[in-house]
Order: sequence, then C-alpha cells, then structure tokens
Amino acid sequence: MKYRSIGEICTKITDYVANGSFKSLKENVIYTNESQGYAVLIRLTDYRNNFKGPFQYINKAGYQFLKKTKLYGGEIIISNVGTHLGTTFKAPQLDKPMSLGPNAIVIDTKYNNDYYYYFLSSPSGQDLMKTIVSGSAQPKFNKTAFKRLLVPVPPLEEQERIANIFLQIDKKIALNVQINENLLALAETIFKKYFPNVNSGKEKIGSYMANFDKFRRPIANRKRLAIQGKYRYIGAAAVNDYIDKYNFDGIYLLLGEDGSVEDKDGYPVLQYVFGKFWPNNHVHVLQGKHVSTEWLYLFFRQKKVSTIITGAVQQKISQKNLNSLTVKIPAKDELVKFDQIIQPLFTKIRANETENMELAEIKQVLFSQFFDNHREVR
Repeated sequence: MKYRSIGEICTKITDYVANGSFKSLKENVIYTNESQGYAVLIRLTDYRNNFKGPFQYINKAGYQFLKKTKLYGGEIIISNVGTHLGTTFKAPQLDKPMSLGPNAIVIDTKYNNDYYYYFLSSPSGQDLMKTIVSGSAQPKFNKTAFKRLLVPVPPLEEQERIANIFLQIDKKIALNVQINENLLALAETIFKKYFPNVNSGKEKIGSYMANFDKFRRPIANRKRLAIQGKYRYIGAAAVNDYIDKYNFDGIYLLLGEDGSVEDKDGYPVLQYVFGKFWPNNHVHVLQGKHVSTEWLYLFFRQKKVSTIITGAVQQKISQKNLNSLTVKIPAKDELVKFDQIIQPLFTKIRANETENMELAEIKQVLFSQFFDNHREVR
C-alpha cells in the first residue's frame, strides 16, 4: 500500500481564515437574514441539522470576498475546532451559493473524493486526526499539521470499488429517510384534517403529557470518550454521541429545552425516538398521557412555541411554560379512530429507522475491514 501526505493528494485544501485576517473578515463578511442573504455559510451545525436550516446567510460582497472557500457541492469538510473536532461531511447541494464557515477545513482530492470522505469518517481516519490535536479547553488542529498526515493511496480502481460499497449503503439510508419524511407528511395531513380546531381549546397540554425530565443525567464530553458504545446520547436537536449504556428504553418525544428550541418558523425542535438511548439535560423527555405519543408529536409539529420561550442569550422552554400551552383535546373515540390510521405509518417509520441503524453498524464493520490496516502507519 502506498502512502502520501494529505497535502500531496489534494488539489484544494483551505479554510475560512485563508481568505484574510480576522479584521478583514469582520469588515467584509456581513451576516444577514434569509431574505437579504445571497449565500449560505456552511457550518458543522448545518450538517448536524441535515442541512434543513436555519442557515447563516451572508451578503454578495461577503461571498465574493471569501473567494478561496466557495463551495459547489461534494467537497469534503472536516471540523477542526471544538467538541466535534474531526467530524467529516460532504458539502451539500443547495439552491443558493455556498461558502465554508469558520472552524473547518475543506479539501478536494486528485483521486476518488468519496474514498477519502469515507476514510476520514472511519475510526482509523478519526484516530489519525486525533494525533495532531492540541489544546485542552478548546481542542483543535491546524491546516498545516493536517496536510502532513499520511493517508493510504490504493489504486484508483480499488478506491472506486470501496467507495461504491459505502455509497450504496448511504443511498439506501437516504431512501429510507425520504420514505419516512413522506410518511410523516402524510400523518401530519391526516392530523390536520381530523383535528382542525386543536389549537382553539382552553385545556392545558401538560395534562396530556408524562414528563420524565427528572431521570435525565448529563455526561460530560471527556467522560463520554471513556464509555464509547452503540447507544445514542441525544441532545436538544440531534444525536451528540454514542456510549455504552442507556437509561431510557421505549417510544418517547424529545422537545428542545434550551439552546436549540425552535426552528425558523417558530415550531419546537422535536425528535421522535424509540429503543435504547440516553438523553442529556437539554431536552424535555415526554410521552403522551391519555393520548398516544404519536398524537402528541403531531400536535407539537403544528404548534408554534415562540410565546413560551424565555431568555435573550440562551433561549429556553421551561417545563412550566410548556405545560401551559392550550389545546382542544378530541373525544376518546376520535383519538382511537385516528390512532388506528396513523399507528401503521409510525410502525413503518420505526422499521425504516431500525434498518438504518443496522446499516450504520454494517458500515462500521466495513470501516474496520477496509481501513484498519492504516492504524499501523503514522
């Protein structure tokens, strides 16, 4: 197996600060809102939100100033600062111009980009990047050290063969995600048809929720590093990590409590989860009471929460304010009839998500098969 430095295999390797000094960046790159924005600044948080927004926009002059980090889709992006250092993802295809945000490196290779995307995403690639990390309070690595890392350079045909295996798995995962989005959209349509006046009542939604917040136990990042495993450690908006233990098992609704609490349209940040997991202390952990958890999930997907959010710097939805939201609860027979229709949809959603979890485990096995030999080369 041949090895070359990342600098040698890349046609492009740059970062946000390559565009100029901090002073010039501050003066020339103007952050703006969606209506006035010309381009999207692609950040780690966008990847973690599946590129569904809310995005950070910049004006046209700022986009032109950031000429070294324009993105066109498909480039490899690596986070090089902070808790999620080493996270590797591809630049998306959006309907607006894009540029790389701070605290990340973007590369294009001379060879098969997909192969190197999967290599850097693998445990071997992640371990390799850890060898150049500095800083304890704020871990980071710089572009110069990253360029020096040695990576495998198998024949191009082998790169394409390996990349294609992973691409087929990811294609199936993406298909399942799309099917689930369609199923959820159908469930929402049925909900609105059955309960058009659900927001006009005077009852408190707190009477129809079981809250399990008292059982949450946050785990610091440094402690999670010592207990890596297969169970999801879930934050306000996404899975933050995987650890070797869990404290919840079943179907639950997670609603962002602080930090990420509402989307750009004013609806709460929600996660419908099932199986074994460990939530942190930034999410409310809920189940339906006298209504199904699926009914509760669909209710919150159409209920804006801007009026109950407090905090200017750190937004928060307290348990008290959450419970105070008003609702018109349907009659019991209507709830039963509705559940008979939508439960099969959610059964399929869970089956697709379970398959995706299994496919993710297969990817880990293949990562080991294709890339573990590189652990011996530093």
